[in-house]
Amino acid sequence: MKNTFGNNLTVTLFGESHGEAIGVVLDGLAHGMEVDTCYIKKLLNARKGLSAVSTPRREEDDFQILSGVFQGKTTGTPLCIVIKNNDTRSGDYALTKDLARPSHADFTAECKYGGFQDYRGGGHFSGRITAPLCAAAGIIIPALLKKGIKIGSHIARIGEIADRDFCDYDTDFDILANKEFAVLDDSKETAMIEKIKDVKAQGDSIGGIVETAVIGLPTGVGEPWFDSVESVLSHAVFSIPGVKGIEFGKGFSFADMVGSLANDSFKNVDGKIVTETNNSGGINGGITNGMPVVFRTVFRPTPTIAKPQNTINIKTKEDAVLQAKGRHDPCIVHRARVVVDSITALALADILVTRYGTDWLSE
Repeated sequence: MKNTFGNNLTVTLFGESHGEAIGVVLDGLAHGMEVDTCYIKKLLNARKGLSAVSTPRREEDDFQILSGVFQGKTTGTPLCIVIKNNDTRSGDYALTKDLARPSHADFTAECKYGGFQDYRGGGHFSGRITAPLCAAAGIIIPALLKKGIKIGSHIARIGEIADRDFCDYDTDFDILANKEFAVLDDSKETAMIEKIKDVKAQGDSIGGIVETAVIGLPTGVGEPWFDSVESVLSHAVFSIPGVKGIEFGKGFSFADMVGSLANDSFKNVDGKIVTETNNSGGINGGITNGMPVVFRTVFRPTPTIAKPQNTINIKTKEDAVLQAKGRHDPCIVHRARVVVDSITALALADILVTRYGTDWLSE
């Protein structure tokens, strides 16, 4: 299960950044789910990011569904999607292949795979492998929407520049739906883009935060201990390259609060039990309480930068200085937003079919 996530609806990733292709296998899907290839392409396009502040690598991400779909509907058997790699420049990595990029997976990959790993572009560790996740979510998200479950994320922060918080979820989700640079406050877009351009010009990179909300989830979903909603979502989200933290609701801000202000009081609104506030992020005891599930994901600055960095030669164990080659993002946050949406959908779908049965997504 090293490259597979899920219990009843599983997602398996394969491929390397500079290999012939990358892809995903979804197993445990219900039969009869509609497959909209245009929507899959929309998610893949959203992941590409803006040319001025993203990697110069340009992949069309043309995909092929090899199995599991017949006449536009899922068959219920394993569904395999393959995406070709075309715009590769593997020679960029040949001269520095033995130099471990600081804070990258080069050294740990060497330790785990004994030198047999594909080092080009990060190989299987590359953010390139998030493209199949988006393709898989292109099948799951529409099915969740039919159940009234909506997922939306915005760029909450890049560096010190912060977007506004979610206000009205339905309205905000509509605002974000077709945005290339997913902020809620348009005035922040220019400032964030200029910030990324500035660090790029200095040969550096920058991190940020993505805030995600899920509305429409039924109450009573999740488990109290090891498969709590927070546990499953964290497990999934931490698989995205560059993620170094996650918090739900008020998260680490709880450390500065007292219980009387932190607690979410209950009330009855038109026969429905809701909470006055949503400090707990829609989850109590690992189980959904019917309020929006809200969490924030922090992304580290991209580890591969243009500045010289001290490192080690993995083979000789001699000290060295790395002047990285290749094409890299000065910031991945704006591209990662749709990846967070995608893996959230996949994780929640597994939780939901575990609760309601495999065929629930197509009912």
